[in-house]
Amino acid sequence: MKTLTYLFLVLLLPGAAAEAQFSKQRKSMIPPEPGTINVEDMLPKPVMLKVLQEAPVYTRSALEQAIGSMAPGTVVKLIGLSDTAYRVRGRARHGDVSGWVRMGDLLSPDPNLVTNLRKLHERQTQVEEMIANKQVALGMTGDEVQASLGKPARKSTKINAGGREEKLEYVVYERVPQFTTGLDPLGRPVQSVVYLKVETGNMAVTLKDNVVDS
Repeated sequence: MKTLTYLFLVLLLPGAAAEAQFSKQRKSMIPPEPGTINVEDMLPKPVMLKVLQEAPVYTRSALEQAIGSMAPGTVVKLIGLSDTAYRVRGRARHGDVSGWVRMGDLLSPDPNLVTNLRKLHERQTQVEEMIANKQVALGMTGDEVQASLGKPARKSTKINAGGREEKLEYVVYERVPQFTTGLDPLGRPVQSVVYLKVETGNMAVTLKDNVVDS
């Protein structure tokens, strides 16, 4: 039986631990600027910030070209961040905008917001890499496991005082080459290779409360 060989720490925003998971669909079609993070795609629930003082809104994270200004008390939705600014979506004095605002001009609901978002982004990057390589790690959610390995061959569920436990069983296959010899149109012998899908083992993944435990 194959076992899990990767381990990483699940890093989540406060209050979002049960919901944070790999995003199957991107919300934004605009790629993030180099050195910035698009957090809207990662969050199960939006993070709202409040404007503390008259705040210019800029088109780029370098904060060089203002496109408007937001009034104090305006509530905006966080969609990205850089080292010095938040990318937000909300109401400016001239209308709805999406742009960059200095971090100091906005009130965050969590003093550790930036640190937690960067940790969450790091986790998502790890998960996406593992899914691309069809691997599984401790701490992944059930949806992330199925995004990586597909639908399990068998699934069992057990509920007790300790919580909900699920066991996902997968059949492991390998592509084995098989060489055959035939004739080409001129009657000459030619060799070709055909890959056969052969069952080589199985792997079991155990989830406790929808998180990979073993």
